[in-house]
Amino acid sequence: MPLCCFSQRNKVLITVKSKDYKRTSDITYDSVYVTSTALVKVIKRPDDDIQIPRKSNSISNKDETYSNSQEIYNDPKPEFISDRNLRTFIERRGDSLKSENVYNEMSNLDQSEDQSPPRTTDVSNFSVSGNDANYIEQSARNSTDSILTDEKPSEIHRAKPRSGIIPKSVKYDAEVALVKHPKSESEAEFIREAISKNEFMGKLITGKRLDDVIDAMYLENVKPKQKIIKEGTTGTNMYVVAEGEFEVLKKGVKGQLNVIKPGEVFGELAILYNAKRLATVRSLTAAKVWVIDSNVYQQLMKKSNQEEREEIVSFLRDIQILNEASIEVLERVASLLVSETFETGKVIVREGEQGDKFYIIAAGSVTVTRKDESFTGKLHKGKCFGEKALLEDSPRQATVTADPPLVECLTLTRKQFIDHFGAIEDISKISVPPQSGNEEDNIEIEEEYLNLDLQNFKILRTLGVGGFGRVEFIQDKNNPNTTFALKYLKKYEMVQQEQQQHVINEMKIQMRCKSPFIIRMYRTFIDNKYIYFLMEVCLGGDLWSLLQNQPNKRFDERGAKFIAGCVLEALSYIHKKGFIYRDLKPENLLIASNGYIKMTDFGFAKRLEANIKTATFAGTPEYVAPEIILNRGHDKAVDYWAYGIFIYEILNGRTPFKSNDPSYMKTYNKILSGLDIVVFPPHDSTKAKHLISKLLKKNPSERLGCLENGVEDIRNHKWFADFEWKRLRECRMSSPYKPRLSSNVDFRYFDYFKKDNDIPPDESSEWDHNFS
Repeated sequence: MPLCCFSQRNKVLITVKSKDYKRTSDITYDSVYVTSTALVKVIKRPDDDIQIPRKSNSISNKDETYSNSQEIYNDPKPEFISDRNLRTFIERRGDSLKSENVYNEMSNLDQSEDQSPPRTTDVSNFSVSGNDANYIEQSARNSTDSILTDEKPSEIHRAKPRSGIIPKSVKYDAEVALVKHPKSESEAEFIREAISKNEFMGKLITGKRLDDVIDAMYLENVKPKQKIIKEGTTGTNMYVVAEGEFEVLKKGVKGQLNVIKPGEVFGELAILYNAKRLATVRSLTAAKVWVIDSNVYQQLMKKSNQEEREEIVSFLRDIQILNEASIEVLERVASLLVSETFETGKVIVREGEQGDKFYIIAAGSVTVTRKDESFTGKLHKGKCFGEKALLEDSPRQATVTADPPLVECLTLTRKQFIDHFGAIEDISKISVPPQSGNEEDNIEIEEEYLNLDLQNFKILRTLGVGGFGRVEFIQDKNNPNTTFALKYLKKYEMVQQEQQQHVINEMKIQMRCKSPFIIRMYRTFIDNKYIYFLMEVCLGGDLWSLLQNQPNKRFDERGAKFIAGCVLEALSYIHKKGFIYRDLKPENLLIASNGYIKMTDFGFAKRLEANIKTATFAGTPEYVAPEIILNRGHDKAVDYWAYGIFIYEILNGRTPFKSNDPSYMKTYNKILSGLDIVVFPPHDSTKAKHLISKLLKKNPSERLGCLENGVEDIRNHKWFADFEWKRLRECRMSSPYKPRLSSNVDFRYFDYFKKDNDIPPDESSEWDHNFS
């Protein structure tokens, strides 16, 4: 939809007319006119009446088709500015983005895209880092959004839900030592440079982790015209081109998408998870590539995480004020530390200044001096300084300067320390509360569901479909007023995708959850082909569909607070049980008949013991936290990151790190860049921005929800001021989104799905005995 942007001078009145929108509105804007075709027109006259054509043979996007012809503007000398310079233009003018429509339109143009570093795209998509000319040309030939799909954009209320990355745990074999493949110093440096200059991998692995990866890579010879990657297959290897060239090809696309040359990396996503290859990579000549497979990479990262944590804890144990602290406290302190690098000669602390930060030397050395020259010395790796700053506000006793070539320190501020442990005088008195819940608790089926059998039910309607099965709306034949949702999963498919443990986790976790904010699972059934979950039904549809049907695809603050409140209660409940959720998004939230929001789909959920982290890559790309991408291990903090993304989306109709790259490489790069690149629209309140920024901290230990007061810090945030949490928990608060249902078999909020005629083969390996 066309819109207007900034200028302090000529205000104009624009009437927007379009068959795609329900109303025509007269709005006062400033004098730069922006369209979805990435064109900006400077409007010089007031009271322009702009008629948007329904059809055009010019540039188009998924929402509307526009023309850059002069008949739209009725101006003999129109002036245009490309979207490449739009943000620079805004910044130079120093004007604010006054119109929320401007924000929405700029979001569609993929915020900050033209100021990002050169593209790094995994060839599990179709392209590689480096020259993007072929990619851009091909994109223009196909569509403005993606060249990887022939799908036509859905209607707003039929918007396609986003899929999560199916988690697959790496099987670690303690008996198999990680092999170091010999290579010359020049070969190692070649690999190091290739990985470091890759936009994505350069952020992912550095330091000793990069050294370990280089050691593990082996050289593979490739014949001319050999397909090293085949479109449609599941990727497991990452490659660095040593010699020769490769072409990137895709079915249905004429010619090369790209040419990969020596020193370039491709296949990056395969080392994080089982990424499906969306293009073929074929050698043009005889070639050589350096290779590492995902299993080796994951083992290296697990090993590095464990070694780094043990080393930090040993450093902390040697510090006098911490030497009596429990291992749990030391683990918690270790998780708070942030890495900082100081160049040669940089004064890290200065004698006499007030101290508020504690330092551990992780690499390099420092020189310690005093003004009276009573002491001069060196501190090396593992030594600390400034520890008194954790307990009191006192002046520094000496000056500490970084030695060449540079120094890496792990740091912790007193504020961070107090946020987590409170203001204390004796660190040995700190205690870490034990993890709640017990996975081995027996799962009891309530008596009213014990005698139910699949033969008791009549299928009335399909409510949804997924990768492994469907959800049917069923009715008790003997009691028509009793209805359920029956989710059934194909056992054969789950075995093929190695998802047995995840579906077991889903059952064990969801059957233990008895909260008004979580969909109940009453019991399970099995036969030779399927596993069945008998579940609570919500006829109000899902939140994703409701969001797509809101004006501007966003909720107002009142509605957003109600929704966010329901979700926080669900997260708080499962965290108390000792679980993490890992797949928060509107698609996994259902609307009950009373209008309350309920969490469902626990396929990515997992139980974590106290102070233990998991490293499996799981979640929906736009929602995953930085620590998941970095493979540094994660815990419940990822749910609070996702909660921040979620609040941003329901307020603004899009996620903050969204990109149009189907491989999600751009999305991951944006996530790793952090909140600094995120644009908040004008309609977001200051309180909402503050809450989101506190949840989207790159350091998990700094996120709201992970501090001393836990989830209460979120409930007490000023955005939720006057929100009646007790009334919400007791379901006495009126919902602004109560569905209009005529009966207990009203399907108006669900799409129609065709019958599933794909009957899977029997699967009888007996891994499913827990479901009988």
